[in-house]
Amino acid sequence: MSVRSELPSTLGAAFSVAEARRLGVGAGRLRAADVAAPFKGMRLRVPAQSHDTARNEFEAAEQEHLDAAHAYAAVMRRGEFFCYETAVLLWGGPRPHGPISASIDVAVLGDDDGLPRATNVRGRRLASRSTRIVTVQGLRVATPASTWAMLGRHWSVDQLTAFGDYACRIWREGVGRPDAGLPPLARIDQFAAALASSRRVGAAKLRESLDLIRCDSWSPRETGCRLALLRAGLPEPLLNLDVFDETGSFIGCTDMAYPDQKVAIEYQGRQHAETYADDVERAERFRAAGWIMIQVTSAAYDSPRSYTTRVRQALVSRGWPGLLT
Repeated sequence: MSVRSELPSTLGAAFSVAEARRLGVGAGRLRAADVAAPFKGMRLRVPAQSHDTARNEFEAAEQEHLDAAHAYAAVMRRGEFFCYETAVLLWGGPRPHGPISASIDVAVLGDDDGLPRATNVRGRRLASRSTRIVTVQGLRVATPASTWAMLGRHWSVDQLTAFGDYACRIWREGVGRPDAGLPPLARIDQFAAALASSRRVGAAKLRESLDLIRCDSWSPRETGCRLALLRAGLPEPLLNLDVFDETGSFIGCTDMAYPDQKVAIEYQGRQHAETYADDVERAERFRAAGWIMIQVTSAAYDSPRSYTTRVRQALVSRGWPGLLT
């Protein structure tokens, strides 16, 4: 059996066929299983882990989408930029759970340039008055605010709000908090300006989402829990609150809290399996300090009434004047 030769180290993760041939790479080597051909004249190294069947299929599809975007960036025309869900992934933001199209979203502004046309490229034409573009790590991409505003056609209010929360998160100082002082990707006023810049498809959803975006949510599931509480007629909780006991000792940071009633809500996703012991100890510290701790599992997340009812009962037991229903 023949041994596959290594690609030259000077070739990046994405490279042109012409560049590889200049370095002596044969046509057969460029058709090997560890090299993908996302676009004509371009090749992409396929990392070994992309063949791991144990990887989450949605995460794998998103990574392949990102890899294709980075490969296309090497052949982008000057006026082109990434938009829609491709821009969401490039910003590292949350998107609806489920398959993502294999086609990357590439746009031009106005009528001067022709639409991007290539296999697995979805060309779009956007208005310059309503779209702002920045260059991030060498890639031209729509700003978070412009990206959010163009997704009103396709995304739900909750999905739009989760992306808004992600982009506008303020990395505040706090006990053990990572990246304190890191600037947010965007501000809420920039989202408002993007919405007001032109007539938007899905404007009603965007307006509703704009009013719901907060700067202290740390995950899309936290956003979803918060919105479920509001739709159940409950007061809005504080987000990611550092809690201290009467002696000033740090108890922990809780996802959502009603400090006046000492009621805390924690979303316990699948990733919390790795920190199970720490999460149990933290919950017990809250309870020892007189707090009611309500934990929402990933299974309960899709049945909001299962936890909003418990939150309502807890608040009423602590003197909140709402009515039990």
